[in-house]
Amino acid sequence: MSDYWTKQSVDKPLFTDVVWSKPERRDQAGRLAVVGGNAGGFVAVASAYAVASRQGVGQVRAIVPDVLEKKIPLPIRSQIDDLIFAPSNPSGGFSLAAINEIGVASQWSGNVLLIGDSGANSETAQLVERFLSDQQFYDTKVVVTRDAIDLIMYSAETVLNRPNIHLVMSLAQFQKLARSVYYPRMITFNQGIKQMAETLHKFSITYPATITIYHDGNLFVAHDGRVVSMEFDNPMRIWNGEIPAKIAAWGVWSSDTIKSTATAWLE
Repeated sequence: MSDYWTKQSVDKPLFTDVVWSKPERRDQAGRLAVVGGNAGGFVAVASAYAVASRQGVGQVRAIVPDVLEKKIPLPIRSQIDDLIFAPSNPSGGFSLAAINEIGVASQWSGNVLLIGDSGANSETAQLVERFLSDQQFYDTKVVVTRDAIDLIMYSAETVLNRPNIHLVMSLAQFQKLARSVYYPRMITFNQGIKQMAETLHKFSITYPATITIYHDGNLFVAHDGRVVSMEFDNPMRIWNGEIPAKIAAWGVWSSDTIKSTATAWLE
């Protein structure tokens, strides 16, 4: 173990101050905007909305492409109190015009979760790049995960240097992201957890972005050179969006992204 790397036990929170500082009153528990979906999918958005609400976020807003307006079943729509339909493109993803709805939600909440199910759409990728590179939204804390990570690959340098950005991704996505910015350190699947902690330590010194990945039976989070890891045996909870939604929720209440993320893993 090193001075920059701490391990959290699966049955005990490492940062009890974050646990105790969680707001008890919903009207003081902040806001979160969940953005995602395309013509063929809405499940991740609905699931993330439900997870964030159960975690105790005061107000949660979901933003999806307007192509879904007539496709979302009434029972699901009735479970979402705040649902916004933003302009879509012919491929069924968000169009560039959706920047208005996402921008308003960003300023309303101060916290945005790009949950994915966005589709491999070049216009949606341009929209995400425009939102993340616009300095008027730099104060907004943004969590990006699942296939929304793939939308930022061509603007990786800009995204990694953005303040208040948290990328929750697979090791394969991390490899691709590192290659796209010509990061000199090799990232491989056969690295042990000690090597991975060192890699994340150095990467997070180079870039201000927060990085969460799953590797070798462990979850890791790294920011500003600090690394926390925890044994984790159910990676499907990451890929289905549950863990990223919890990370976004706990980030609403804490300014320390390392502490809030590690706490969210246990909830």
